[in-house]
Amino acid sequence: MRILTPGSLQLSLKLTVVLGSLWMVFLLSFPEKGWDPTYILRYSWLEYTDADGGPEKVCNCSAILRGEREALEQAKLLTITKDFHKSVQIPDEYYINATQDCSQFKLSRKYIPFPLSQEEEDFPLAYSIVVHKKVQNFERLLRAIYAPQNIYCVHVDKKSEASVFFAIWAITSCFENVFMVSQAVNVVYAAWPRVQADLNCMADLYNASTKWKYFINLCGQDFPLKTNLEIVRKLRSLKGANSLESETMAGEKKWRVSNVHQIVDGEIKGIGKAKEPPPFNLPILSGNAYIVVNRGYIRSVLEDNRVLALIEWAKDTYSPDEFLWATIQRIPGVPGSRWPNHKYDMTDMNAIARLVKWQWHEGSQGSLEAVYPECRGTHVRAICVYGAGDLQWILEQQHLFANKFDIDTDPIAVYCLEKYFRQKALAELL
Repeated sequence: MRILTPGSLQLSLKLTVVLGSLWMVFLLSFPEKGWDPTYILRYSWLEYTDADGGPEKVCNCSAILRGEREALEQAKLLTITKDFHKSVQIPDEYYINATQDCSQFKLSRKYIPFPLSQEEEDFPLAYSIVVHKKVQNFERLLRAIYAPQNIYCVHVDKKSEASVFFAIWAITSCFENVFMVSQAVNVVYAAWPRVQADLNCMADLYNASTKWKYFINLCGQDFPLKTNLEIVRKLRSLKGANSLESETMAGEKKWRVSNVHQIVDGEIKGIGKAKEPPPFNLPILSGNAYIVVNRGYIRSVLEDNRVLALIEWAKDTYSPDEFLWATIQRIPGVPGSRWPNHKYDMTDMNAIARLVKWQWHEGSQGSLEAVYPECRGTHVRAICVYGAGDLQWILEQQHLFANKFDIDTDPIAVYCLEKYFRQKALAELL
């Protein structure tokens, strides 16, 4: 008779738990009776609980999301405590080691392993995610938006630290529908390579699958403001239209597209030479880097001769990501586009692609001049890095995603959003 030692008994129990959980994942991945929610009995193993959290769990997220003063003050005190920040950090090496066992990694991190509804399965999405640092931010973003029917292309800046590259490569290797871009570039702020990173992912995603309906591009410091089901329903309501900022370019920005710029010593600089007019007399519109567009728009980016000519023309401009997608959106015949007349202009607050708080548009409550209330976190390059105090307002907005979040600055903001949207996604099943 075989005698189990305490060590082997403990190992046996662990294996039993893991195998049992994996069997449950398998069963839930292949429902026999369609998407009748009564078929799947329990989802507790997918919920985020206090046991999963670090020191953030002392915060009352429900009270924070309601904007209760006491809860926000507690969160603020924690975010200025060095020991707290140190204790919530996950080093890059953790992801490299943890992904040696992909099944256990996905199970322990509670990635959703099956479509949560037939509606979502029938409406897959394609994501491009551009990252250059902060692996922990990236992994928590991926976990928040992950669904097995979607497809994800990840671009890691070629000049990123080796630990960042290997950690993200290790994470993506655990998923069949998440992959590293086939051709990475050195991204330079406000220069063409930032656009090229998305273009390379667009091509990879377009060629990898014919099923996805909409393309959404993100950066590593974005976070969703909707569940996957809510995103799908929002996109269905567009009825094939795109949603992105596209409006008449302000006079003070026209130097960006009227002068030639080049990358010199890793920075974008003007060389004192005027640019030729854009091809086909296309009106150049103003926008931003982040878009929500249908598959036909991406086909036009890759194949339409007018768009290809515009892309070549844009390569020596300043910050082309802030006009290229907006301009393509107004080219007649591009699927989901709008007519170039200024009456069809769309601001970032009316588009659903991305919620960003710019410092110069903030103001006190009740101010008629302010676009949005003051940032309750910090600012980086005039953009609000959201704090816990911003969450109540954020959740009232129509946008699909918000920028910026930073676990190094305010981990509680991300922690509370994670819990809120996972609970909401599971509640949608009932």
